[in-house]
Amino acid sequence: MSGYQFGPFDLDIEQSELRKGGVQIRIQKQPFLILRTLVEKAPLLVSREELRHSVWPSDTFVDFDHGLNAAVNKVRQALGDSTGRELYIETVPGQGYRFVAPIERPRVKGHTSSARSKNRAVAMAASVGVVVACLAAGYYYFHRTPKLSDKDTIVLGEFVNKTGDAVFDGTLRQGLAVQLEQSPFLSIVSEERSEKTLRLMGQAAEARVTPALGREICVRTGSAAVLDGSIVNLGSQYVLALRATNCRTGDVIYEDQSQVARKEDVLSALSRIASKFRVRIGESLATVRSHDTPLEEATTTSLDALKAFTEGYKADCLSGFVTALPLFRRAVVLDPNFAMAHAMLGRIYGDVAEYTLSAESTAKAYELRERTSDREKLFISASYDLQVTGNIEKARQTLKLWAQTYPRDSVPGGLLSGAVYPVFGKFEKAIETAKGTIRLDPDFGFAYINLAYAYLNNDQLLEAAKVNTLAAERNIEIPDFLVERYLLAFLNDDQPGMDRVIALSKTNLGAEGWIEHHQSLVLAYSGHLREARAMSRRASDLATQVAHQKERAGLYEAAAALREAFFENPDEASRRASEALSLSKGRDVEYGAALALALSGDLSQAQSLAADLAQRFPEDTSVQFSYLPTIRAIVALSRGGSEKALDLLQISIASEMGTPLCDQIGNFGGLYPAFVRGQAYLKARRGEAAAAEFQKTLDHRGVVLDDPTGALARLQLARAYAISADSSKARAAYREFLTLWKNADPDVPIFKRAKAEYASLR
Repeated sequence: MSGYQFGPFDLDIEQSELRKGGVQIRIQKQPFLILRTLVEKAPLLVSREELRHSVWPSDTFVDFDHGLNAAVNKVRQALGDSTGRELYIETVPGQGYRFVAPIERPRVKGHTSSARSKNRAVAMAASVGVVVACLAAGYYYFHRTPKLSDKDTIVLGEFVNKTGDAVFDGTLRQGLAVQLEQSPFLSIVSEERSEKTLRLMGQAAEARVTPALGREICVRTGSAAVLDGSIVNLGSQYVLALRATNCRTGDVIYEDQSQVARKEDVLSALSRIASKFRVRIGESLATVRSHDTPLEEATTTSLDALKAFTEGYKADCLSGFVTALPLFRRAVVLDPNFAMAHAMLGRIYGDVAEYTLSAESTAKAYELRERTSDREKLFISASYDLQVTGNIEKARQTLKLWAQTYPRDSVPGGLLSGAVYPVFGKFEKAIETAKGTIRLDPDFGFAYINLAYAYLNNDQLLEAAKVNTLAAERNIEIPDFLVERYLLAFLNDDQPGMDRVIALSKTNLGAEGWIEHHQSLVLAYSGHLREARAMSRRASDLATQVAHQKERAGLYEAAAALREAFFENPDEASRRASEALSLSKGRDVEYGAALALALSGDLSQAQSLAADLAQRFPEDTSVQFSYLPTIRAIVALSRGGSEKALDLLQISIASEMGTPLCDQIGNFGGLYPAFVRGQAYLKARRGEAAAAEFQKTLDHRGVVLDDPTGALARLQLARAYAISADSSKARAAYREFLTLWKNADPDVPIFKRAKAEYASLR
């Protein structure tokens, strides 16, 4: 056979056949001749007039324009191509067509012939053929696009907007990012890394990435190329151009342009030109065709909505949620079916602990997920299980698929290490995954946070401190790091270190209230209840009145209610629980309030809240394996059923060493099933078993952190030893607790009981 190969196709010239995977594709004579002509002349442009002479005999009378258009469409149908994607045949408006897919050159059957049979004319024809072939090969060699590897990264520069229409400013760059991020092959320098590099260059983080700046970012980040473009209007037409430059040599390695008649067609043109770029620089046709949703389907048909989304994304990276939220809200107003705008709203609400609002936006994105690219579908599906159903195992499966499909994407690893593995108590796995995420994107701030907390949860305090230092050296500053530093100082009994963080938090709106919440927990940890109450109130007021985050304030109040309940102040616990519920009916707020009410004897309301949680969150990992068993066990204990309580807590054993979702902001819930199980053993007079449960809290300070149960576990351990008639160990444990509480408020009920119990042992 003599012919050509491209993608999965074989073009057999001798047999006039087109095959795909060995199976013949039906194609009429004229479309076949057009395809043959385009392939033979690739990568040159073939004019419409040239096709006319090649395919239609001179004495044929037809409507040529209509006939050619129809024949080309039949070629596209045979190849599975389309005018919107143009992976094989590119239309050059007003000129002709060009075959753009990589092809293998003709394969010719071997044959022999006698030199004596060759006449002079044949020899000359052969010579001319050689010259033409050499010229064609030379053109192909010098004009082919250099290929990138799956280790290279690309910097996205701005599109120069010469139309005078501000809707294109930034929007085309964001659109190109969406298109290229569909590729499992390519890796784009992240917005965060680009902005950090700009700052290191002495530029403003929000500076437009001009070709010169893009090339310098490219060099500094060790990338292979910078990709930028332009848009200009010629009368009613828009011409969109794209150019890739080798940032080390300055050589242009790819350039292309597309012309459209209407402003509304610009996004289609951007999709088309991005797809061609992916093919030209070395990505396989198979992955391009598998992951190549057109931009208007992957995002929105509204340029104005895409612009609002672009500005929101930029604002989120530069200044945080306060400025980003209204822009994402505007995007969904302009296009209510803009799935990724809803998803970004859900993500930001989740980041600031407004979980109910997060679930609403994420659920809407999930409804619209078919209007997205494959990568965005994975993001939305994972977000849905993390933020709506709470099914962490299902989220883990989606994120693993995402990481396998897009091995160069840092986001799935970030979510696995921060929101999945810690819930299951798999801190070693979280550490490994966070390290891999940092290797993919050394400026991904939350990967460092995930790594630091994984070390902290795993009681590897020195390693956590090293990560904190490394992040600071890379100028990664987010509120979570201040909180992590405060907790690290607390666990190391470093009061000066805690004071330094408190001072820094006063100038950080995102951290100040959060730090004050932790200050209240630390004060309560040592029995300073009056000061803890005042600090809790300040944290709650700051969350509601300044940051306008009612659910976060509800979490602070729920933690305060639990503190009062554990310290045996039922009236104050009930009051704070009611305050929490008035702020939010979110999952974690309801859990904290329900548990506080159960501990305080209000079993009816506690059971009502538990029933609501069970009905609303049937798949939720934390609800089903931690929250409900703990609430129900406390209710059972209050009614004298210690064995029933122990049975109810059996389901929690496999995952109780993890950090439940309520622990992430409110910092309550860590090892609560074990703590309550210890109380059940105490009630059953099984001192040795009780001691083993309370010891879990003491042995895993990195999970419990500054939750006051970490202090109370010492008292409960003393009681367990007393039941076991081990007076020596009981006295030692009582002394440890009373030393910790040596300056505690004297009127705290549990403190008074502890002193009385200790006195009775002496």
